[in-house]
Amino acid sequence: MTTLREQENQEAVDFYREALQLLQESGARYMLGGAFAIFHHTGIFRNTKDLDVFCLASEYPKILKYFASKGFRTELTDIRWLAKIFKDDYYIDILFDTPNSACRVDEEWLQRAHDADFMGYKVKMLSPEELVWCKIYVQNRERFDGADINHVILKQGKNFDWKRLARKMDLHWHLLLSQLLSFQFVYPSEFHSIIPKWLFDELLAKAADQYVLPAPLEKVCRGPVIDQTQYEIDIREWGYKTCTIKTI
Repeated sequence: MTTLREQENQEAVDFYREALQLLQESGARYMLGGAFAIFHHTGIFRNTKDLDVFCLASEYPKILKYFASKGFRTELTDIRWLAKIFKDDYYIDILFDTPNSACRVDEEWLQRAHDADFMGYKVKMLSPEELVWCKIYVQNRERFDGADINHVILKQGKNFDWKRLARKMDLHWHLLLSQLLSFQFVYPSEFHSIIPKWLFDELLAKAADQYVLPAPLEKVCRGPVIDQTQYEIDIREWGYKTCTIKTI
């Protein structure tokens, strides 16, 4: 007798295969992220009812139109970064940026993506650097992706393009330093061979220099860059200004 879990797993597999077939038919250029990119880069598998698809902003209309023509319900959730496609209990997130506008998808993402076989389809997976870059901004109460990042660094860090990741995070280098310290704490026997000392020293020097520089003239809270809800009180009631996010 088929168990409920086995039935749900088969439904999920059928949904993913149908979604991948339609994505190919749509002619759009896309990459897979989320749980399946984590599986690709770390071997960690977890059940999920959604498929994270990353693409350029110019590509998502093509995807939405094609799925709508096949009877799927589509939604332009936030024109700045997110659209969705629904079928029963399953859905696809179409991402072309992040909520804080820090990680806009561009051609470099496609160029650096990894070729992979997924459920019988040739697909592109987010590179580990882009995966870390996106996830490092997810630090809210409901979801914190620090463990995902540490696992990606553990499994792929020796092959990272650390200079490229540092360049992409130049505006928010504090977050990168924080993550490297977390990795050093979690994996004391591994960090020496994975985290480049030149990068760690460079970021520590930047942190020390903050005490040499004058304090900003305006009260600024950058909390909303990593959590769009828990720092609302700082902006609404405590007189802090949030910062304008610039893409790299």
